[in-house]
Amino acid sequence: MVMLETERLILREMEQEDFTDLAQMLKDPDVMYAYGHEFSDADVQAWLDRQKARYVKYGFGLWAAELKENHAMIGQAGLTVQNYEGTEVLEIGYMLKKG
Repeated sequence: MVMLETERLILREMEQEDFTDLAQMLKDPDVMYAYGHEFSDADVQAWLDRQKARYVKYGFGLWAAELKENHAMIGQAGLTVQNYEGTEVLEIGYMLKKG
């Protein structure tokens, strides 16, 4: 499902077929430096499952950022609900593949 389209990008819900592209980002220590650890395949799957659950629960989550010209997934961007000081807050997040 396409959520947003610009001149050069498509933002859409991530699907299981995005696992490899997502893993390239989440397993890259340069991309994930702020998380303080490297992700395993199980961590990547949990991340993907969490986004899919957010689509159902909230109607939004982190979406795949895909180039229109070749449909390459170059990152993810969107909205997430995070816990902060005992309450849920809305956060804008994004992550881009290196290089």
